[in-house]
Amino acid sequence: MGVVTQTELPLKVFKKGKVRDVYGVNDELLLIVTDRISAFDVVLPNPIPYKGVCLTQISKFWFDFFKDTVPSHMVTTEVNQFPAALHAYEDVLKGRSMLVKKAEVFPVECIVRGYISGSAWKSYQKDGTVCGIQLPGGMKESEQFNEPLFTPSTKADTGHDINISFEEMGEIIGEDSAEEIKQLSLTIYDIASNYALEKGIIIADTKFEFGRINDRIAIVDELLTPDSSRFWPADQYESGKGQPSFDKQYVRDYLSTTGWDKKSPPPQLPEEVITGTQQRYQEAYEKLTGKNFMF
Repeated sequence: MGVVTQTELPLKVFKKGKVRDVYGVNDELLLIVTDRISAFDVVLPNPIPYKGVCLTQISKFWFDFFKDTVPSHMVTTEVNQFPAALHAYEDVLKGRSMLVKKAEVFPVECIVRGYISGSAWKSYQKDGTVCGIQLPGGMKESEQFNEPLFTPSTKADTGHDINISFEEMGEIIGEDSAEEIKQLSLTIYDIASNYALEKGIIIADTKFEFGRINDRIAIVDELLTPDSSRFWPADQYESGKGQPSFDKQYVRDYLSTTGWDKKSPPPQLPEEVITGTQQRYQEAYEKLTGKNFMF
């Protein structure tokens, strides 16, 4: 299955991100998830085969799962339901593309943390806080919080997002909208983390994006994928250390052994890292959906 280039589609480019290409389709958007992979805000030279399919299909699964909880921007992932001009491109669109409604997207990331890991763990080690929230002393790496933390951030097109307080979030998007999407974020995380745990996956943390579609708050972008979340195998979980994962932490861990300064061009990924990453994405899909990966 190929990867679409901009010049192949008879559409106007709406936006090109690190791993997603978005095109305008009449009054809607066509979101294509490529096999590109980024780490430390840099696109790496090697794609991960079928990664875009895994991400798209996991998002589709969750959008359907939560359709009675919160509307989403998803229209369809079936190429035969796309505009007729795109049917000829099914071989490169199948599985990895989604027709979505346009939304007025809130310029914030809604992050929910159920366990202390990554940047949260580093912050806690430094001063006992996570995103300005004071936590009890004596926590261990990867330990579960008593209650999930809601830690919003700005949404940057380039570079790093910046953590902000809930109050600052309210100043940016309005207090009522901030409260509504905070509660939606915590509700979705609670339901999804319980479901995933039954399937053998711990969702340690995740980030959501919301927008308005026809004056209703809806969830947009991706949902509870290995690129927007930390997925840990539940049967290997042990607090007090870093965890194996189904996400691209495997790639980050490899890059950390190479001496790469994260500024110069990134190194090539060895075949075993590419294959290992591909297997992790596909295993996450299969565990969550209960389906064999057949694309």
